[in-house]
Amino acid sequence: MRSRRLPLAITLAAALMTSALSAADPAPAPADPWLWLEEVEGQRPLDWVREQNATTTALLEAEPGFQALRTDLLAILDSNARIPFVSKQGEYFYNFWRDAKNPAGLWRRTTLEEYRKPEPAWEVLIDLDAINQAENMNWVWRGANCLRPAYARCLVSLSRGGADAIVVREWDMASRRFVEDGFVLPEAKGGVAWRDADSVYVYTDFGPGSMTRSGYPRIVKEWRRGTPLSEAKVVYEGKADDMYIAGYRDLTPGFERDFVSRTLAFYNDELYLRGADGSLTKIDAPNSASKSVYREWLVLELREDYTVGGRTYPKGALIATRFDDFMAGGRDFDLLFEPSATTALAGMSPTRNHLVLNVLEDVKNRLYVLTYANGRWSREPLAGAPAFGTVSLSPVDADEGDDYFLTVTDYLTPTTLMMGSIGRAPEPLKQLPAFFDATGLEISQHFATSKDGTRVPYFMVARKDLPKNGRNPTLLYGYGGFEISLTPSYSAAVGRAWLSEGGVYVVANIRGGGEYGPRWHQAALKENRLRAYEDFAAVAEDLIQRGITSPKHLGIQGGSNGGLLVGNMTVLYPELFGAVVCQVPLLDMRRYNQLLAGASWMAEYGNPDDPAQWEFIRRFSPYHNVKPDVKYPPVLFTTSTRDDRVHPGHARKMFALMQSMGHPVYYYENIEGGHGGAANNAQSAYMNALAYTFLKKTLFTE
Repeated sequence: MRSRRLPLAITLAAALMTSALSAADPAPAPADPWLWLEEVEGQRPLDWVREQNATTTALLEAEPGFQALRTDLLAILDSNARIPFVSKQGEYFYNFWRDAKNPAGLWRRTTLEEYRKPEPAWEVLIDLDAINQAENMNWVWRGANCLRPAYARCLVSLSRGGADAIVVREWDMASRRFVEDGFVLPEAKGGVAWRDADSVYVYTDFGPGSMTRSGYPRIVKEWRRGTPLSEAKVVYEGKADDMYIAGYRDLTPGFERDFVSRTLAFYNDELYLRGADGSLTKIDAPNSASKSVYREWLVLELREDYTVGGRTYPKGALIATRFDDFMAGGRDFDLLFEPSATTALAGMSPTRNHLVLNVLEDVKNRLYVLTYANGRWSREPLAGAPAFGTVSLSPVDADEGDDYFLTVTDYLTPTTLMMGSIGRAPEPLKQLPAFFDATGLEISQHFATSKDGTRVPYFMVARKDLPKNGRNPTLLYGYGGFEISLTPSYSAAVGRAWLSEGGVYVVANIRGGGEYGPRWHQAALKENRLRAYEDFAAVAEDLIQRGITSPKHLGIQGGSNGGLLVGNMTVLYPELFGAVVCQVPLLDMRRYNQLLAGASWMAEYGNPDDPAQWEFIRRFSPYHNVKPDVKYPPVLFTTSTRDDRVHPGHARKMFALMQSMGHPVYYYENIEGGHGGAANNAQSAYMNALAYTFLKKTLFTE
């Protein structure tokens, strides 16, 4: 699962929680004959996995075009013509890069002058392939957090095989070596953040009882250099039912402050200011609001109506006040953004003197610059921002000035990286080459009507002269959860593997996502979850009614929460589809909260241990809705053994159940890969080649 609002942009890690059903189960249930497949790395389950993998690979690798597609996809992923996206730290611009010669990757840096060149000169800092060879490991890069302002020491995070769990090692920039007696954390779910050169905030597995039921850190401590981790001082201790506890220091010059975040669930968190004496003061804003403190400002993104200072601000609004005034009791806010029926806030990016809002208008990005002067905020469009495509902005260095990076993309236009400054139009810096021929293709937006009358947008990429004869192979993609928006982006894999073969590509912006803000997300929570699936079905039916495709030519694809989506479409609407690709999915919603990070998603789906909630959850639990006498479309399930976020048992059990009933199902599990499904470019190319070969084999029929 993904969230755009986790504190410190921490990638959530998961803990293995495969306990048996408890006495609190709502009702006795038939024994699950496939429960043994939940033992992630047991010999019997892995032998079973290898047997299914062999069957699937033998079938799909033999298909015409498989090897050529795999080779082409790997060449795209390894291409030196890709954009090396960078982040600025001090005077240097840092990048992590993987290619054919460096499959694990290089952490490197360059100057802006060099970066502007077509082929910059890079200074390699860490060669992860060399480390893997020396340590006989398959470490996957998870980032480096360097201490400002000197950026001389960095906390490097590495993952074994692509899992969420990480090890942390301190890196010395001058010697180009890991610090032997530095801050080092063993493999665990959590993280570490700089406080100063000699202390860090650490939130990790400290031993029994230190993790939440979701498998994330429950305790944050302050750890001093030169002392053992066991002597680190407790800063805050959350509850077992919380989701994630973390601590960090805002190191913005002149505005240094320490914070502790307590995440109870997705979109439900508390933020505390830590005083010099260690005391914690809660920032008295709604738990449902996203709370950002930047320089002198407290900015709240509202997910519920908020009445404060004699005024009510609507959900989806963005409001701001001076942080010190708020902590002193002031409650006068300025309204920075108010949503409408067709607009929602997609994000915000502060520069030194401005705040840039990214607004979705019917799922199209618009950028606006807000400036505070003379006691009020002014607003104007960002100069030079493209009128079409997905546009995102990030500051180059918000401490220093108002320069920004601008990324522009859509389904057919290769991604462009631009650089500009507030008040000055951006200029192209790097551009992705065209990895497939888009001649004759066009992007269009359409709207379907869902079961309850809701207007649901979707994008379609197809030939301009597409015959509406119902025979066009069409791939429909969706997600519909956790307030995640699906906006147009350039995918070389989709282009090469699907569009270039004559397929139609469709992306549905169903409820559960964030395309129209919190209201769009909240409309499909818990007991209303079926609305997301009704929306997806409405898009499928609209494609059929318009003559774009027909059920035998219509395939669907989704991963993670999107895997739950397509799993439900399979069992609830089997008549609509001809093929399904279900990736790293949730499927057993009776046990999801007992597996890995599942307990953290109950705010989204509900608690199956509550009999009243299980009554509605059962309706969207694919594993419990499979029937032996229904004709289902062929399904390819893919997952990863090293996925420690969504348990691979979901895909294993669903496949085994459907196979036992004689349904047409296929299975492939990557032994590595984490929640992304692949640990390197070669694995990613192979997994994609399997999926698209399966879709082509199934849907490109007469």
